[in-house]
Amino acid sequence: MKPVWDLAIVGAGPAGASAALGALAADPALSVLLLDRAGFPRDKTCGDGIAPHVLDLLGSVGVTGLLDDWTPVRRLSLERDGLVVDREMQRATWVVPREVFDARLVDAAVAAGAQLVRHRVRAMDVRPDCVVLDGSIAAKVVVGADGAQSVVRRGLGLKAAPAALALRGYAPTRAGREERQAIVYGPGRQPSYAWSFDRGDGLSNVGYGEALHPGRPHPTRAELLAKLERLLPDSTRDGEEWKAHHLPLTTWTWRPPPGRVLLAGDAAALINPMTGEGIYYAVATGLHAGRAAVGSLRGSAAADGSGAGAIYRKLVRPLAAHFRHATLAGRLSGVPAVLDRGIRGAAADQRVFDDLVALGLADGRITGRVLRSLVRR
Repeated sequence: MKPVWDLAIVGAGPAGASAALGALAADPALSVLLLDRAGFPRDKTCGDGIAPHVLDLLGSVGVTGLLDDWTPVRRLSLERDGLVVDREMQRATWVVPREVFDARLVDAAVAAGAQLVRHRVRAMDVRPDCVVLDGSIAAKVVVGADGAQSVVRRGLGLKAAPAALALRGYAPTRAGREERQAIVYGPGRQPSYAWSFDRGDGLSNVGYGEALHPGRPHPTRAELLAKLERLLPDSTRDGEEWKAHHLPLTTWTWRPPPGRVLLAGDAAALINPMTGEGIYYAVATGLHAGRAAVGSLRGSAAADGSGAGAIYRKLVRPLAAHFRHATLAGRLSGVPAVLDRGIRGAAADQRVFDDLVALGLADGRITGRVLRSLVRR
């Protein structure tokens, strides 16, 4: 079967739309098919936090002003067992429902030249000269951006990643929680925390999440709601749109496979194990995947898409180094005593606070400042 599309992207969330934007910014003549089982706008279970670093990435491909009509959030508070740090962040973040953010990103991808088709991909066949989806859609390169339960990931035979489970809803913003993102960690083994993120329109995204452990039963919806209410009293009153979702957590050894099939965002199991943040990773890896597709199709005699994986691996190498830091930070913060030291250090030093925010929301590293703070305390 002769490939019809240069690039087919499975999933039109932030990772998929960004893959289209990255590819078309590099080569506007590329034929790009963007597939999603849902119509847009559509809801997506998430904490809805958008770090400024995400907008930096999108600005690099000409997408600007995406959240100009939403209220920035400048304060972040972290609390555990009476220990509290409440500071202004170096750069403001936004809390924007995915129903809004994702639809705007898809519109930008379509405006750049991607063709959006509502279609649920169920099967993938990797052939020597192309990839065939559902027996009828052929492309030289495929990007799997189809989320935590990725069909593309399963098609590559990759094993499941460690995961967390979170429940999210929308409720009126309570007094004392305005204009901030508030996180309250649970007792005992981490990570487990409740959150309240003010959207700036009278509502907050509220929820609770915790890591899942092999051999232990998953918490029920009622148990998740009870833990949220215990850590953030009065959070669930008048709450609506409660939805749970799995978070595939990144690991120390993340390495893209070779070939003409790439994975981005949740499909690649790229969720920060310390914070549960995933949108920055989705946009960053999506952009790189799109660029890798172009690089594998242009500029050499063997430009048939088969080298996309090798190019992608080189492009994400700096990000892979961050994932190692984030994985280590996730393990360290899983120890309550270390987490307490981190909160104390952030409360004592704005620079430590800023370093931890960058590590948890974007591509920061475990800095010497953070390590010294943990050792001193």
